[in-house]
Amino acid sequence: MKVVVIDAQGGGVGRQLVEQLKRALPDQPLTAVGVNALATSAMLKAGADQAATGENAVRVAASDADLILAPIGLVLADAMLGEVTAAMAVAVGGSRAHKILVPSARCGVTVSGVSRQSLSELIAAAVQSAVEYIQRGGTMP
Repeated sequence: MKVVVIDAQGGGVGRQLVEQLKRALPDQPLTAVGVNALATSAMLKAGADQAATGENAVRVAASDADLILAPIGLVLADAMLGEVTAAMAVAVGGSRAHKILVPSARCGVTVSGVSRQSLSELIAAAVQSAVEYIQRGGTMP
């Protein structure tokens, strides 16, 4: 299963996703894609197996992924202080991959029904969802 973690800005969410996924599933290959070099570097340092940077890398990785983990801003054009281009948002949102998105009010979006949790709790929940998805062989319950 091709698992891709995508992040922007400083890569803090992506770094935590990679760290926790590697801890939970050490043999699962992970591809990190940063919208910028700083985000890519953070995810590589966290243990990603391979990485790429930029709009085209987001488009290519999203088209080939089975599972994408990312902050919710990656499906919103102009999110993350304008770092997410419309092409990136379309690529991630339109990917055939199952997507696990970490909600964040910092992207100017409120996801109704999501309880107020800390970012670390939301990331832990995203990782748990990913682990369950991978262990089920890419199927939902």
